[in-house]
Amino acid sequence: MKKLIPVIIILVIGIAVAYYMIKDNKPKLKVFNPIDINPELVDESVRNVDKFHRVGEFSLTDQDGNEVTEKNFEDKIYVTDFFFVTCPTICPKMTKQMNRVYDEFTTNNDILLLSHTVMPESDSVPVLNAYAKELGVGTDKWMFVTGDKKQIYNLARKTYFAAITEGDGGVDDFVHTENFVLVDKEKRLRGFYDGTSKKDVDRLITDIYTLLEEYKEK
Repeated sequence: MKKLIPVIIILVIGIAVAYYMIKDNKPKLKVFNPIDINPELVDESVRNVDKFHRVGEFSLTDQDGNEVTEKNFEDKIYVTDFFFVTCPTICPKMTKQMNRVYDEFTTNNDILLLSHTVMPESDSVPVLNAYAKELGVGTDKWMFVTGDKKQIYNLARKTYFAAITEGDGGVDDFVHTENFVLVDKEKRLRGFYDGTSKKDVDRLITDIYTLLEEYKEK
């Protein structure tokens, strides 16, 4: 029996090492900083930032008339995009795909969705409320927000890097983008997706599950 003890110890150590090697080799999503992203999508003022990029403070209003800030997303993973209610081209496709994400994670309280209107002058709270009701979605899971146009456009260009076009958020400025952005619980950017593409949104859903596993291991 004494002769077997060293063998058992070596076997246990080997199993433990193998376990941690397998655990450490599980795929993890990249953390994106501005320097990692296509320069065409990044505002020149932050283009060379190579670490510590986070979603900062904001204050907008959801479809129920409630204030929405970055604090609503504390300890949450969320997917965000930019749209407008009367958009006849890419937005209906984006909404269809975002609805798939909504359906996939309806019962998971760690996952939220955030859609910003790029036409706040016309997409008022009542308009967004009617839009959400037509989709049959709840504010507790999917927030449609309106507010100051300049703030929304700065979020698109300087925070989420969802829009290629440059502008100042003024009257003649306009953002029109199909990009979905995945944000983790630390408010870091973890992925970019074509919101009009079923295949790319399949990848988004897979990445959300990967991110959830990443948090389980912590």
